[in-house]
Amino acid sequence: MSKSAPVEYAPVDASPVKAFFVSMLTRDISLEEAIMDLLDNCVDGILRAEKANGSKKPYEGHWAKITFDGKSFEISDNCGGIPWNLHDYAFHMGRVESRPNEVKGTVGVYGIGMKRAIFKMGEKSVIETQNGKEAYQVRITPDWMHKEGEWLIPVNPLERRMKEDGTVVRVENLRPETAARFGGDAEAFGGDLERLISTHYAFIIDKGLSVTINKTEVKPRPTRLVFTKNAGGRGSTAIRPFVFETRMNDVDVFLAVGFTRPIPSENEVLDLDEKRKSVDAGWTILCNDRAVVYCDRSELTGWGEAGIPRYYTQFIAISGIVEFRSIDDASKLPTTTTKRGIDAASSLFLQVKNKMREGMRLFTDYTYKWKSLSEESKTHIDRGAHMSLPEIKAEARRIGLVATRSVIPGKQFKPTLPEPKRIDSGKRRISFVRDHEEVKTVSSHLFRDESRDASTVGEKCFDLILKEARK
Repeated sequence: MSKSAPVEYAPVDASPVKAFFVSMLTRDISLEEAIMDLLDNCVDGILRAEKANGSKKPYEGHWAKITFDGKSFEISDNCGGIPWNLHDYAFHMGRVESRPNEVKGTVGVYGIGMKRAIFKMGEKSVIETQNGKEAYQVRITPDWMHKEGEWLIPVNPLERRMKEDGTVVRVENLRPETAARFGGDAEAFGGDLERLISTHYAFIIDKGLSVTINKTEVKPRPTRLVFTKNAGGRGSTAIRPFVFETRMNDVDVFLAVGFTRPIPSENEVLDLDEKRKSVDAGWTILCNDRAVVYCDRSELTGWGEAGIPRYYTQFIAISGIVEFRSIDDASKLPTTTTKRGIDAASSLFLQVKNKMREGMRLFTDYTYKWKSLSEESKTHIDRGAHMSLPEIKAEARRIGLVATRSVIPGKQFKPTLPEPKRIDSGKRRISFVRDHEEVKTVSSHLFRDESRDASTVGEKCFDLILKEARK
């Protein structure tokens, strides 16, 4: 019996299958997030070209224009373009270790944003970019998308130079679900995208970047906290935010939490509709100026854990901002791969979260103390000015931050908030709840005006009955 020939083993082909790679790359990102990845590239282009100045409006003069319909998508900018020495890294599927040192202040870490966005939308695209004397075009075709083993993408010089250095990304052959949202659902999608950009890029737009969606300019919606000025030093009683700042692992951290508006009355809490319940409340987290979390009211940001109550409408006036800045190394920021979320397991974030809860506790306690005295509380809050993050930083530092070693070392400003006056021992507080329509009916009967607030209606009812009882 003859012996069989020995098996000759050869290297196994472990190269990725394009269809699988594209499917996995785009599965966990929404269409809106894909577009914001492209917008991130615009901002990074400004920084890369060192065109951001050191003024209060460092992005002024730069723009990004987003247009779409049922057949195509395009984003164009004048933000500096992609230098040729970065082309291999800009179009590579992932971040290459030999990539040149990135410019300061960017957020890109993984090297997948632009490719993932393009693949999310369609199978045909062209990227045109100009940086100084360098001007070239990259085309991704359906043939390339479906041809296995071929990863090289053709590059050609631009036939006509752009008016300004920048980049144009155009996507066609849209995927059916993308075409539906860009076409028949365009108005609703545009509204959703505008809300996301106006909040997540609020601080960048506020600093000068112009963003338009189908020729409509996006207006920024930054969080502004009530800060009473000229109310004395650190120990003075006034409505001011809790502020903390530190530097950890080469990341600068600034935190502020306080009120955005007066606390709601008990009747207002019942009247607020679902849409208004979510306005401005919760935590916004910034990483190098981009909001990666916006108005979060979950355990992620400390609500409902470690002695902090779960969020409900009574706390609609409470908002907080946390800013993480790592100018030299974006990989140290506590973001997820999508750059639209916080890594909840990050050691840096977990330590900062303790200070977030410390600050939050001041304002939840205040809300409990004053919830039956909302009108009186309103007079304190109305004395304050609504300040942006840069204004809060300046005002808190003017008053004076105090060194603290509780939880994590840093400096903080802990406000002394007003306390309700103690009720005279001979007086009693009356508080009860009635149906909104019933209150309007009684208000109309007593004042010929159904819009009087519930507290005024209740007091009038008591005064009338008291007068009757004393006869």
